[in-house]
Amino acid sequence: MTQAARAFIFDMDGTIVDNMAFHTDSWLAFFARRGKTYDADAFFRETAGAQGREILRARLGPDIPDDQIAVLAQEKDALYREMYGPHRRAIEGFEHLVTAARAQGVKLAVATSAPPKNIVFTLDELDLRRHFDTVVGAADVKQGKPHPDVFLKAAEQLGMAPAECIVFEDAPMGVEAARRAGMRAVVITTTLPAEAFAEFDNVIRVVDDYADLDIGALCASL
Repeated sequence: MTQAARAFIFDMDGTIVDNMAFHTDSWLAFFARRGKTYDADAFFRETAGAQGREILRARLGPDIPDDQIAVLAQEKDALYREMYGPHRRAIEGFEHLVTAARAQGVKLAVATSAPPKNIVFTLDELDLRRHFDTVVGAADVKQGKPHPDVFLKAAEQLGMAPAECIVFEDAPMGVEAARRAGMRAVVITTTLPAEAFAEFDNVIRVVDDYADLDIGALCASL
């Protein structure tokens, strides 16, 4: 019998806010400045859930100094915030779900590949951080998704075992990270259809948004 869930861990980009198209557009604009072009769909599939510094090293070379990578990442993220800023809002039903979950004693965390400024841009400027017991981002772990580090650190900070946590994700790389962490996952289809997650045996629900999720059913032993 699977252990009952006592904590929800949310990815941020594409999961709390529907912003992944803006991330892709800002990456394509960033690389276009450097004479590099990519197919948008292929780029998304290859990078969704990865940390910015990992994306930069994969496409610009592994030998770029860390300080230069940091400057380049800031340029890209500034582009993203400029593009997405006028469109920011939480996904339908999200705030109702987390408010109800907290009332039922469920611990809540964010575990994201985003850097600190983008976390502030989303969680603080939309007044969402108040819902969470802890927030873990790219600056807090060495390896991004599909490595499980960010989810395991969130669970540790919540004082929960992996089996007690359900991850909410929108990208295969993130669902794989949850699988490696020993966590079940709920998929939000903001950017990819349900069939993109067919291979994952840790997915327990696939939904378009949070409106129809039943907290009791999610938390029950499966």
